[in-house]
Amino acid sequence: MEAYKIWVRRNRDYVRQLSSLASGMTWLLPERFAASEIGPEAVSSILGMVTTVNEHIIETAPTPARTSSAETSFLPLSLCLTLLRDLETLIEVVAEQLYGEDKKWNLIVLTEAAKVCVRLAAFRNTGYKMLLQGGETENLEDSDDSSPPESMGHLTKPIRNQGPGANHLQGWNSWNLEGRAMSALSNFGQNARTVSEPTWLRRVQQQQAILQPPTKVITKPSLSTFLSEKGTRGGLFVTGEIMFILRPLIYVFLVRKYGTRSWFPWFISLAVDLMGNSILSVITMSQDSRKDQHFQFSKSEKDELKRRKLLWVLYLMRDPFFSEYTRRRLESTQKIVKPVPVVGFFAEKLIELLIGAQTRYTYMSGS
Repeated sequence: MEAYKIWVRRNRDYVRQLSSLASGMTWLLPERFAASEIGPEAVSSILGMVTTVNEHIIETAPTPARTSSAETSFLPLSLCLTLLRDLETLIEVVAEQLYGEDKKWNLIVLTEAAKVCVRLAAFRNTGYKMLLQGGETENLEDSDDSSPPESMGHLTKPIRNQGPGANHLQGWNSWNLEGRAMSALSNFGQNARTVSEPTWLRRVQQQQAILQPPTKVITKPSLSTFLSEKGTRGGLFVTGEIMFILRPLIYVFLVRKYGTRSWFPWFISLAVDLMGNSILSVITMSQDSRKDQHFQFSKSEKDELKRRKLLWVLYLMRDPFFSEYTRRRLESTQKIVKPVPVVGFFAEKLIELLIGAQTRYTYMSGS
C-alpha cells in the first residue's frame, strides 16, 4: 500500500487526468440506464471510489509542516461519505434489480440513514462547524477571527524574547533610578548571552523551529458548551444544520411510504430545505448588521450556503413535478430543435441523458 501511495503522489497529474478520462468514458457505456444493467453502473462506482481514494492519498501527502502523523486516521469521515456517494447509485440499481421498483426504497432508506449517522458524527467531531459539500470536504477554517494583540489605546504592545530572569524583574518600577539600573543590567545580560551563542547553534535552532512547528492543541467543545458560548444564534445554527442533514432521510422515508407520484414527500422536503436555509440566512444577515465577532461564518461556509440554494434546482427534476411539468417542457424543446442539424442531435442526446438520470434517485437527491 505504501508503494502505491508513493506512486500516486509522484504521478498526481497523470492519475488525475486518467481518472477524468475514465469517468467521462463511463457515460458512453451501452445501456447505462437500463433497469437490468448492473455492469456499467458497477464500473462507474468502482472508478469513482478509486478516484476518491487517489485524491485522498494526494491531499494527505506529508510536507515539512505536516508529517505522517496527519494520516493517523485511516478512514476519515469525509472519505467515508464520499465513498458512500460513489456506491449509492450501484446500491439503488442492484436493489431495483433484486427487489423491484417499490421495495428498492427500503435499501435507499438504509443508505441515507447511514449517511445521516456519519454526518452527525462529522458535525460533532468538527466542533459543530458547518458541513461543506455535505461533509465530504473538511471544514478547516476558523469561523471566528483571532483575538487582536494586547494593546494600550491604539498602540500595539511589542512582545520581546524574555530570559529566565524577566519575570523577577517585572516588579521593578522603570521610572525610578533603581528600576532603570536593573533594566539596563537585564538587557546587557540578554545581549551578552545572544552574542556568546555560536552562529551554527542559532542556525540549527531556526531550522528546527521551521521543520518542527509547535503543535496546536484543538479542543472540541461539547454541544452544551457550544450553545452556552454561541447563545441563541448558536442554537439556530445547530437546528438549521441538523435539518440539512436529516432532509434526505425524511424525503426517502416519505417516498417509501407514499410513492413517487405523491406530492406530499416533495412538499415536505422543500419545506425542510426552505426552513433550514432560512434559519442560516437569518444568522448571516444578523452578522452583517451587527458586526458581531462572537459568531461568524467563514468564506467557505458562506459559499456552502450559496451551493445549497443552487441545489433547489433539483426539485424541478424530482417526481411528481418532473412528470407533470419538466418532462413536457423538455420534450417540446426537443421537437423544436430537432430539425437543426447539429444542435438538434446534441439536444436530443442531452435530453435523453436528463430523462435517464431522472429515473435514479441518487442522481437527483442532492445529498
